[in-house]
Amino acid sequence: MHGRHLIAGLLAWAAVATGAAQSTSFAKKGGNPEAAKVKNPVASAPASLAAGKRSYQRLCEKCHGPEGHGDGTAVTSTQPQDLTDGKWEFGSSDGEIFAAIHDGTSADMEGYKERMTDTEIWNVVNYVRSLAAK
Repeated sequence: MHGRHLIAGLLAWAAVATGAAQSTSFAKKGGNPEAAKVKNPVASAPASLAAGKRSYQRLCEKCHGPEGHGDGTAVTSTQPQDLTDGKWEFGSSDGEIFAAIHDGTSADMEGYKERMTDTEIWNVVNYVRSLAAK
């Protein structure tokens, strides 16, 4: 009897793990109307920009480059987004940028929801906005 419960538990865990692995949800090209409705709750103040820059330098710069041109040293098979222009593949609203960072856009640009808090991601959104303004 104990063996059946163990096997049933392992099968249930395997089904959940397989479902989670298959349900990878990346941001969609062309933007996300639902994410576009999300308003940035973090003001683009000097403290937010400084915190966003620190996170960007630690986690984003290696692919997107120091100035955000997509010319970092760790570029893989897909050219990273140039963050200095106003045309972004995954949407250009704050909510869409948040979703792209949070959920990722591809296997090359995985989501950061496990490595950053929502506030840290919003700070990066504010910092990335400042790159586009330069």
